[in-house]
Amino acid sequence: MTDRSVDHGSFSVERVYPAPPRRVFAAWANHAEKDRWFGEGDDFLTSTDAYTLDFRVGGQEHLQGTRPSGRKFSYDARYLDIVDDARIIASYDVSVDDRRISVSLITVEFEAADDGTRLRVTEQGAFLDGLDTNAQREVGLRDSLDKLGEYLVAPVAVASPTPGLSGIG
Repeated sequence: MTDRSVDHGSFSVERVYPAPPRRVFAAWANHAEKDRWFGEGDDFLTSTDAYTLDFRVGGQEHLQGTRPSGRKFSYDARYLDIVDDARIIASYDVSVDDRRISVSLITVEFEAADDGTRLRVTEQGAFLDGLDTNAQREVGLRDSLDKLGEYLVAPVAVASPTPGLSGIG
């Protein structure tokens, strides 16, 4: 018989981003934006098989892919509370090779700061059967928030006109 256990943990991480709360919130709420730093933009996975985001109270988010080890990874979240430009609360679970390794509650708070947005993320987790830990989860969150920061300061690509289509002959 397999040993079963649950370890509980929590942590908070704060960051300040040089963008207004509306912009930082949009990076979490908009599928195309979040995909760039969390879905397809997540180098945690060697391949992303699926990424969906239904950002509304009761909506769900799903990320599925393959880890460098070849193991299957999936993240499934449900949005419990959303206050535009101010707060997101979601529950989510993580599975590896179709075995649930953790279940968490995450609260993301957006607050205007002199130099942009103060983001505070608090996570409370139940880590199952010794397969995941609070410390590992915090490292993963910090990595994701680094990617968010890089995304927020990246120059916005502007499409250049296609030669011959400018209407000037």
